[in-house]
Amino acid sequence: MGRAARARYLGVQVRPFPLGRRASSPAPDPHPWGRRGHVQGSRDGAALDHSGACERRVLSFSRFVDFHSAASTCSPSRASLLTGRLGARNGVTHNFAVTSVGGLPLNETTLAEVLRGAGYSTGAIGKWHLGHHGPHHPSFRGFDYYFGIPYSHDMGCTDTPGYNLPPCPPCPRRGVAARVARKDCYTEIALPLLENVTIIQQPVNLSSLAARYVEEAARFIQRASDSGHPFFLYLALAHMHVPLGVPPLPPPASGRGIYGASLSEMDALVGRIKQVADSHGKGDTLLWFAGDNGPWAQKCELAGRLGPFVGAWQRWRGGSSAKKTTWEGGHRVPALVYWPGRVPAKRTSHALLSTLDIFPTLVALAGAELPPNRRFDGLDVSPVLFGWSDVGHKVLLHPNSGAAGKDGEIETLRLAQYKAFYTTGGAMACDGSIGPAEHHQPPLIFNLARDIQEQEPLDVASREYQAVLPAISRAYAQALEDIATDNVSVADYSKDPAATPCCNARHVACRCQAPGSHAAVLDRRTERRATRLCL
Repeated sequence: MGRAARARYLGVQVRPFPLGRRASSPAPDPHPWGRRGHVQGSRDGAALDHSGACERRVLSFSRFVDFHSAASTCSPSRASLLTGRLGARNGVTHNFAVTSVGGLPLNETTLAEVLRGAGYSTGAIGKWHLGHHGPHHPSFRGFDYYFGIPYSHDMGCTDTPGYNLPPCPPCPRRGVAARVARKDCYTEIALPLLENVTIIQQPVNLSSLAARYVEEAARFIQRASDSGHPFFLYLALAHMHVPLGVPPLPPPASGRGIYGASLSEMDALVGRIKQVADSHGKGDTLLWFAGDNGPWAQKCELAGRLGPFVGAWQRWRGGSSAKKTTWEGGHRVPALVYWPGRVPAKRTSHALLSTLDIFPTLVALAGAELPPNRRFDGLDVSPVLFGWSDVGHKVLLHPNSGAAGKDGEIETLRLAQYKAFYTTGGAMACDGSIGPAEHHQPPLIFNLARDIQEQEPLDVASREYQAVLPAISRAYAQALEDIATDNVSVADYSKDPAATPCCNARHVACRCQAPGSHAAVLDRRTERRATRLCL
C-alpha cells in the first residue's frame, strides 16, 4: 500500500459457513499507494520498504486494485459503507460538525442493525462522524459497544497535537486569556474520547490512541468469543489522517519521515488485530481493509501520495485531484480481504468494486436480509472475494464531495473502463490553489485502461468517443431516474452549540477524565473531572 486516506477495518465472523462465524473490518482515512511491500508514503518520493511481517501479511490477503470509496470525504463515505447507499439516497452529502444536531438519518438502516438482528455482537471502535447527539450516537445505531472519537480527530484541541499543517496549538489549560485563535485549527473545545455514551477523557491523548484501539478491539473480540456469538467489528482508524500521531520515528537514513512512521504504526496495529482474530479461530474471521478517501493534498508532505492516480487534466488547470474530488485520486483506495480457506491468498483482482459493496456482501454472508423499501448501490461481491469471478460493477457512480458541484449530486460515472465527467474541479492543493468548477456537455470521457493518470480525454469527434457516448448517456439517465424514484432520506445539518460534547463546561476546553476509567489507567497525566453523557 502507499497513499493517504483513512483506514477502515471490518472484522466479521460469518456464521452460515462451517469455516466462519465472525466478521470484522478496518478503515483508515487517507491512504498510501504502492505495490507489495513498497509504499510511496511521503511527498519527497521515498519508497517505504515494508518487508518481513508486513510483506507476509499482504501475501495472506486478496488485493483489489480497482476499489473505490463511495465518496471522497469523511461523513458521506462512512454513511455509504454502513448503508450500502450513496449520499443521494441516504441523505449524508457532506461532513457533520462538532455542533451538529443531526446525523445519519434515523430511517436509514445500518449494517450493524441488520447484523445485530441476525444474532451478531456488534462493535465500533474509532472515528464515527455520523452524528453524536442524541439518537445519532453509534450506541443507538446498532452497535452494542462503542469506543472512540465521535468525529474526525482534527476537530478538537489536544495536549498532544501531533503533526499538522498549519501546526495547531495544544488545548488551553486555564482562563479565557489562554484561548488562541488559529486558522484551520479547533482551539475552543478539547477532543473527546467516548466509551459508549460516556466521555471518559477530554482531551484524548493522541499519542496513546492507537494502543487503546488495539486493546479495546482485543477486549471486544474476547467478549464476543466468550459469549459464543459471532461478531461484527467496525474499526475506523485515525490513521492516516492529520494530525499524524507521534510514534517513534525510524532512523533518518530510512527516508520514511513522519508519514512513514505513522504508516508503520498502522501496519503494526492491523497486524496485532489480525493476530487476535486468528487466535480465536483462524478461518472463522473475515477481515476487510479499505480506505475512505484519497490524500488531503493541502496538508502537503503529511498527506501521502497519489501514486499513478494524479488526475493530470485537473492538475494542469489548478487545484488538487485528490480528496474531495471525483478524480481517481479522490476515491480509488487500497483494499485487502482476508479469510483463510475462503478468500484466496496472494491474489490480485481487477474487478470494479466499492465500499458500497461491504453492506450487501456481509448481509448475504451472514444469511440476513437486506432492509426493504429502498434500493442499494452496492452489490453482493462474495463471488469476487472467493475468486469465482472477476466481474464487479459495470456502472459505478461518483458523487460530488466538496471540490465542485452541489454536494452529493452525481456528475461523474464509470462505465467499464470509461469514466465520464459532467463537472470537474480541483480541491485546495498544497500550494493553496483551487481548480474552479467546470461543467461539460457533452461530458469529458477518459479511457482508464490506457490513461489511468486521467491526462487526455477522448476527442469528441473520435470514433471511440462517439461509440461509447450513447451507452454512457443511457447509464447516466437511468442512474438519476433510479435515485429520483427511490425512498431517499434527508439529513439534518442544523447546528447548536449545546450539541458539542463537553464533560466539564466550567473549564475553558471542557477538560476532564473519568476517575478509575480504563483511559485514566492508560494516561494518568490528564486531569480527572466529572464525566458527562454524550446525549
